[in-house]
Amino acid sequence: MSAPLSVVIPTLNAAPEVADLLAELMAGVAAGLVREVIVSDGGSSDDIEALAELAGAEFLTGPAGRGGQLRRGIAAARGEWFLVLHADSGLPDGWVEAAQAAMAGRGRAFAFRLGFRARGAGPGLVAGWANLRTWLFRLPYGDQGLLVSREVYEAAGGYPEIPLMEDVALVRALDCPVECLPLVLTTSASRYEAEGWLRRGARNLTLLLRYLAGADPERLARAYSGRS
Repeated sequence: MSAPLSVVIPTLNAAPEVADLLAELMAGVAAGLVREVIVSDGGSSDDIEALAELAGAEFLTGPAGRGGQLRRGIAAARGEWFLVLHADSGLPDGWVEAAQAAMAGRGRAFAFRLGFRARGAGPGLVAGWANLRTWLFRLPYGDQGLLVSREVYEAAGGYPEIPLMEDVALVRALDCPVECLPLVLTTSASRYEAEGWLRRGARNLTLLLRYLAGADPERLARAYSGRS
């Protein structure tokens, strides 16, 4: 019987960040959980292709844009479950067992609790809000990972090819609520540290509210990157 899980990672000049994640995924390969790792790149100029090949991952390339990259990556996947992770994600100890337990049922979707690789009140406040949002509204962001069965993903129509809020769009289209896994997935704090925890957090919340109110994802992506 083939391993059931396909891991999809969108990348764009993220080779240093994704190296540790690829190493952490080897525990899932050894346990017979992970069937394949697919790196869906958006035209990087670093050595991500060589790194992916060295790790035994499948490498895809195409236009930049996380929604499109994820859609292409999952289209190439053969597993009955998908685990979508950002390049700067850090998997916790015990993730293999948690995923196996979650995948024992059908027609479900899961996200991790969020944590930052940083200490202090700022990281605690932002992560606390993210985890509360996930628990109250079943609305995780992509940096919390997404573990979803193929049938649930396909019934929702998959990731839309939009440059921002592709994670929110997919989660809102699922026909089941996203459940919280009992483990913390860590992510980089670099953008928050560069801009300020409260400022970045307020910007992300504002972008979410604008998207839910019907704003154009292209315009939101420019605002997210500081171009408008």
